Amino acid sequence: MTSFAGKNVLITGSASGIGRLMAQKIAARGGRVILWDIDRAGLEALAEQLDLWGYPVATYQQCDLSDREEIAATARLVLAEQGDVDILINNAGIVSGKPLLELTDEAIERTFDINTLALFRTTRCFLPGMIRKGSGHIVTVASAGGLIGVPKMTDYSASKFAAIGFDESLRFELKRLGHRGIRTTVVCPYYINTGMFQGVKTRFPFLLPIMEPDDVAGRIVTAIEHNKDRLVLPPFVLTLFPTRLLPPALFDPLISFFGINHTMDDFKGRGG
Repeated sequence: MTSFAGKNVLITGSASGIGRLMAQKIAARGGRVILWDIDRAGLEALAEQLDLWGYPVATYQQCDLSDREEIAATARLVLAEQGDVDILINNAGIVSGKPLLELTDEAIERTFDINTLALFRTTRCFLPGMIRKGSGHIVTVASAGGLIGVPKMTDYSASKFAAIGFDESLRFELKRLGHRGIRTTVVCPYYINTGMFQGVKTRFPFLLPIMEPDDVAGRIVTAIEHNKDRLVLPPFVLTLFPTRLLPPALFDPLISFFGINHTMDDFKGRGG
């Protein structure tokens, strides 16, 4: 098992949502959480809360995950002041929720910068330290949207498909290079009841419920502790894998029957 106690655990997107909840749970387990987010006020509030609860906080830094230079500079600061990162949780993500022709080039690029390219940039900063120590854990919070594409999510789904490919290739690469002490975990949750996906709906909530943030955060933390390679939530999402064998003429009506193609019809997001 992976223990958080006494470990440096860096969590991106930790000022709110499941990132914040994971930080609380990991700190309660004795992890020295390192908090990254673009929201400085949120980071400060979380750090104060953890300190009030008596949990160890290594540090927090405001960091724009869409800026490669800022990632590199902030990572150098962490390495100089806190030492190597033992567990990296790439959690930060954004969603546009617009049809393709309504997306600007800038919006598409920002989605990929934060949801995909940041994975490469943070991992390249902290993986060398894990290799030197012969141990570590890299967590990629992807999405069920990385397993199936739906309307108004062309940029988001594409970025999360890439995130899943990143994790899988990295897992094989680490094993092939003999770094078996470094684990990876990819997380693919269905919609989570946070402001990020405000307005989404589901046709069969008993099969595909809108998930509660605290439950998702708890399951991710447990999956990391148990060195689980992949966490898909809820379990019904796993049925996507065999249905991928169907031709589009059968696959598309099946997905429509479950209402997945209409989940974003009333999407509002944080701006709603």
